[in-house]
Amino acid sequence: MIQRETIGRSATAYSKYAWRRLTWNSPNNSADGNIMDRSGDSLPHIVNLADMRRQAWRRLPRMVFDFIDGGAEDEVTLRRNRRQFEDIALEHRVFVDVQDVDTGVDLFGHRYDLPFGISPTGLAGLAWPGAELLLADAAWGRNIPVCLSSVSSVTLEDVALRNAHPKWFQLYIFKDRQLSRELMERAWNSGYKVLFITADCAVGGNRERDPRNDFTLPLKISARTVLDFLTHPHWLMQVAFCGAPKPVNMVEAALRAAAGQSAQGLVQFMNDQLDPSVEWDTVAEFVRDWPGDVVIKGVLSREDACRSEQVGASGIVVSNHGGRQLDGATSVLRLLPEIRASVSDGFQVFCDGGFRRGADIVKALALGADTILMGRNTLYGVGGAGLSGATKVIDILADELVRTLKLMGVSRVRDISVDQLVRL
Repeated sequence: MIQRETIGRSATAYSKYAWRRLTWNSPNNSADGNIMDRSGDSLPHIVNLADMRRQAWRRLPRMVFDFIDGGAEDEVTLRRNRRQFEDIALEHRVFVDVQDVDTGVDLFGHRYDLPFGISPTGLAGLAWPGAELLLADAAWGRNIPVCLSSVSSVTLEDVALRNAHPKWFQLYIFKDRQLSRELMERAWNSGYKVLFITADCAVGGNRERDPRNDFTLPLKISARTVLDFLTHPHWLMQVAFCGAPKPVNMVEAALRAAAGQSAQGLVQFMNDQLDPSVEWDTVAEFVRDWPGDVVIKGVLSREDACRSEQVGASGIVVSNHGGRQLDGATSVLRLLPEIRASVSDGFQVFCDGGFRRGADIVKALALGADTILMGRNTLYGVGGAGLSGATKVIDILADELVRTLKLMGVSRVRDISVDQLVRL
């Protein structure tokens, strides 16, 4: 029987051999993790996000792709997130001057060029080494917002040093409140001005694709995973040379708790820190302690939207966590109009879940969203082709958005009206 150590040595040896073959004359290696990034000219076959998803499926091991792509339990909510757009039709206006279309939006004192941004995604480095840096570069290069996860594989300070662009940071209220407060302090001192507090992770979702694929964090060696890794040599080489990602922002707290710096110790420490006892009084304390704007992420009811505003938040993300938490949760678009009506006009309403087309973005904006956030789409991009893939995703959505607005006879994104939607 082949021992795991032997499998591990063989995988590493193979990866180094393949790396030498594939990078012998490669000019695209860089120190920030953007290894063998593919130029935009090499992606002419990518014409929509479904194509980019297939590109990521080809490049990533199945266990990593399914971790990004999958949802909780029977994935009812995951599928519902896509079907919600099919139930809404668009009504166009004709003979309107749409030569120039204004897609800009104002959020927290900054003018962004497009009404969508990148959601926080934990351990994005599974898709590409240093993925959080690449996602930030792609977003800032197109002047759209991006929110960094506290469970990132790159330190929040390293991302902050990347650019002077406005920065958003996502936070869990952990059992160790001091850890959460330390992360807040580090974020504020590093220049992050908007804090997203995740509300819908009292416990982790039951994502059944992961155990079927032997997916764990840290990644473990088994007969199944070795075959998966060896059939995806580009990804394997990157992990062999850059190391497997781990939640690096947690290192100091994990050491205090004697959990160590290993990936296993850090991930277990983080999982143990999810706190199902958090109540609104605690949230209010964190909102008061943050000097900037706070957004509550994971709201799916009028009552929670109103409570978020009452505790002093500046906005919410209407979200079912992309179908990754509560399976059977309702779709975002069904609740968006009544949630928008329940809060004040200046209160920012974001939403996420299932967006794959520019027309999807238009429908959500017409129903009351100020901006759309997306996580999987840019992970497909960075997982499929690095920085160029993430940028390509943004450009595809921007082109589709502008085309949809022109065909609808809308020259400014803020003029999108629910009157141009038809429920089927």
